[in-house]
Amino acid sequence: MSAPATSIKRVVGASMIGTTVEWYDFFLYGSAAALVFNKLFFPEADPLVGTMLAFATYAIGFVARPLGGLVFGHYGDKLGRKKLLVLSLLLMGGATFAMGLLPTYATIGVAAPLLLILLRLVQGFAVGGEWGGAVLIVSEHGDDRRRGFWASWPQAGVPAGNLLATAVLAVLAAVQSDAAFESWGWRIPFLLSGLLVGIGLWIRLAVEESPIFVEAVRKAGDRPAPEKAPIITVFRNSWREVLIAMGARFAENVSYYVITAFVLVYLTTHLGMPKSLGLNAVLVGSALHFLVIPVWGWLSDVVGRRVVYLFGAAGMLGWSFAFFPMLDAASPLATIGAVSIGLVLHGAMYGPQAAFFSELFGTKVRYSGASIGYQLASIVAGGIAPLIATALLDSFGSGLPISIYVASTCVVTLVAVYLAKETKGTSLSDVDRSSSVAA
Repeated sequence: MSAPATSIKRVVGASMIGTTVEWYDFFLYGSAAALVFNKLFFPEADPLVGTMLAFATYAIGFVARPLGGLVFGHYGDKLGRKKLLVLSLLLMGGATFAMGLLPTYATIGVAAPLLLILLRLVQGFAVGGEWGGAVLIVSEHGDDRRRGFWASWPQAGVPAGNLLATAVLAVLAAVQSDAAFESWGWRIPFLLSGLLVGIGLWIRLAVEESPIFVEAVRKAGDRPAPEKAPIITVFRNSWREVLIAMGARFAENVSYYVITAFVLVYLTTHLGMPKSLGLNAVLVGSALHFLVIPVWGWLSDVVGRRVVYLFGAAGMLGWSFAFFPMLDAASPLATIGAVSIGLVLHGAMYGPQAAFFSELFGTKVRYSGASIGYQLASIVAGGIAPLIATALLDSFGSGLPISIYVASTCVVTLVAVYLAKETKGTSLSDVDRSSSVAA
């Protein structure tokens, strides 16, 4: 089932803008954790330990993501994609805005990091439901031949959100002294979230519900016993697909947060470089990342999801050993190159991912299946990646152990994607029929 071009473009635009806003909120926390949260919320620890504590609260958001995926997936498969997308945006924006109002450790003591953790849990819960709904509503509106291209645009909302968050922080770092930024300047990007959420909400409310979901609901209405718990069906009939999605996420998730979040720690704490260098490198890299993700998505429609994904994982395995030597050169050009090339290779995994995961599951459990596979991996992958990388740097004082860590996750992804079936051009109606036969 396909929608007219004007309809799919409207759906893609609304989905991507909403995703950009949500990931602006989520990434803003990661950048702030690397730059100021260690001083404002954990001031009695030494610099690297304080950073690890800040990244530990950062990781807590990832722990909440599978719970968000479970809850949003369950109700998204029963009530529809659109309602849950609106709710996730409101939760994320409210938590981020509240962070901008938080008193610090110097004001209220240990209550400050506890409140920070609570709000981070809300962020993680919200973003756990965001991804599945955003990519599925596009995948289910689009046609089979170009699903990789159309579904890659919500994926591009992720670097767009990072680009926006990093740009705001970079501007503030450029126009403010370090003292002013640590005193009050860091609050501005969090408070700005309120305005961005209002814009995203207004656009997202205009999106129609997925036609294939509406059709599935109509057909289910004729049956005497519709499925009560989609998540149970997922684990009973599609556990292999969930494991494939989790494995495919490993290298993509770990490499992304090492390249965009941990790089700020490595440059400022280990190399003693100004934070503006890392922010500008991530800024340039995110802009390039935004541009290449739809290209990789389009290429997956031509040569296949697995081919593009395997290229990205293999490329990242090799690049992980060039990344830190380029940073060690302490050159702006080398730093920008290291981040940018890494994100281009990451895009080869991230671009086809939305269509690839969507085509693994039937309509009645697609939100649950894709969200769980995507979010479960985030706990042991991206959620703890900056923490592990910081601990390795603290223990060995070198980037080589971190490169080995990233490369090992690439091996996991290569195996998972190699074992997967090619899904390029698959009709979602055929996936539904296959799922029914399997059940």
